[in-house]
Amino acid sequence: MDVHGRDLRYFVAVAEELHFTRAAERLYVSQPALSKQVRALERQLGAPLFERDRQGVRLTPVGTALLPHARQVLAAWEVALDAAERAKTEQAAVLLVGMSTSPARGGLLPAIRSRFTEAHPEATLRLRQIGWDDPTAGLADGTVDVAFIWLPVPDPDRYTYVVVAEEPRLVALAETHPLAARESFDFAELLDEPFLALPRSAGVLRDYWLALDERAGRPPRIGAEIAGTDETYEALVDGRGVCLVAVGNAPLISLDGVTTRPVHGLSPSRLALAARVDDDRPLVLACLRAARKVSSVAR
Repeated sequence: MDVHGRDLRYFVAVAEELHFTRAAERLYVSQPALSKQVRALERQLGAPLFERDRQGVRLTPVGTALLPHARQVLAAWEVALDAAERAKTEQAAVLLVGMSTSPARGGLLPAIRSRFTEAHPEATLRLRQIGWDDPTAGLADGTVDVAFIWLPVPDPDRYTYVVVAEEPRLVALAETHPLAARESFDFAELLDEPFLALPRSAGVLRDYWLALDERAGRPPRIGAEIAGTDETYEALVDGRGVCLVAVGNAPLISLDGVTTRPVHGLSPSRLALAARVDDDRPLVLACLRAARKVSSVAR
């Protein structure tokens, strides 16, 4: 037997009003339509639910037995609908944040999260790790809603961003490398070194971390391509090349066998929180505002 919630609502309304016309007015339906549905329910149950005569409408014993259970079913359905709506709201209030490397430098991420949730306590920031082959950290294909990205970014007109950190670029190299004995050096001294490079799909970001602008037209020597922190560490330890790294990311690879040194003659790296320029959803804009509040970097 497949009884619809509508049939039970119609039955309960008539049972409470004991009047078909008043029940129809309460439900905003026509009286003939209401009567038709009640008769259909009676056919399904195989018994009359109401006695109708000149004195009015009365519940039959079957109707009396059904009424409390019908109320329970309708009440349970209302609870279920409320739960579903809450789940939809909570799902809509999850903001996916892409990142290629951890943005947890200097309390940056907790500070942004704190200001965001202060303005939107119902919302949640959920981090998602994206591979280094995507310089937009998931923004380009809609995998995430906002993202921590390194500048420059391909197709910059597609994105709006807040610069949240500016950090010097260091050079990472094996501890056994001849230059590791030095305290610091000029970038010109690295021009003949093999460099570790991001995947070609990283585009202008690959060029930036190879410092193409500071090479005066000299093409870099590529020792290996890297697509993650572990790959970078292994390539450095193996001596396949050196690489530039932001100060905040240096602890990720400055492990046994790898060290970092300051390099003169390089512009600082810039980390930004970005969103698609056509995405004007309130939570996205709120996240950018939170980043702007905690950022000490003037664009």
